[in-house]
Amino acid sequence: MKLLFVIDMQNDFIDGVLGTPEAQAIVSKVVEKINSMDNGIIILTKDTHYNDYLKTEEGKHLPIPHCIIDTDGWKLNFKVLVAVYRSRKRKNLIGLINKPTFGYTWNNEYFVESFYNFNLNDITEIEIVGLDTDFCVLANAFGLKVAFPNILITIDAACCAGSTPEWHEKALDILEHCHFNVINK
Repeated sequence: MKLLFVIDMQNDFIDGVLGTPEAQAIVSKVVEKINSMDNGIIILTKDTHYNDYLKTEEGKHLPIPHCIIDTDGWKLNFKVLVAVYRSRKRKNLIGLINKPTFGYTWNNEYFVESFYNFNLNDITEIEIVGLDTDFCVLANAFGLKVAFPNILITIDAACCAGSTPEWHEKALDILEHCHFNVINK
């Protein structure tokens, strides 16, 4: 069984305050990836901040309020949402994680608690797509590697974009060096 992690495909990262042309360019590719899922599990993450964001550690280093809960920028891209909705009709299980920082503390218990008919031994593949390669994709990839050390984790570079093209490439190099399967590079 395949797990597809769709990281932070939110409006603020695509065409909002932290949006880039590269992020806009991957939306259709991420939609295609979701549409290709059949009988797997899709986990979507949402970067989630609050009105006190500028007082947080992240806000001190990146003083651009973004993904503030319940704003348009916090919402998932509409095309991605439509693809996920259609994916449910193909019997894919869907999970949504609101995470307060770059990465999430992935653990096997989450999957057992969230998907009661789900057997961890059935996982054969993990794939990651989304934004930003050099922040949230990177952090979640390492978190997943800790939670699932014996499963190959693939990063589809064509379905990811970084804060800049240069940082995107640097992050992919680090992931590849750390034994992730980076494809479409």
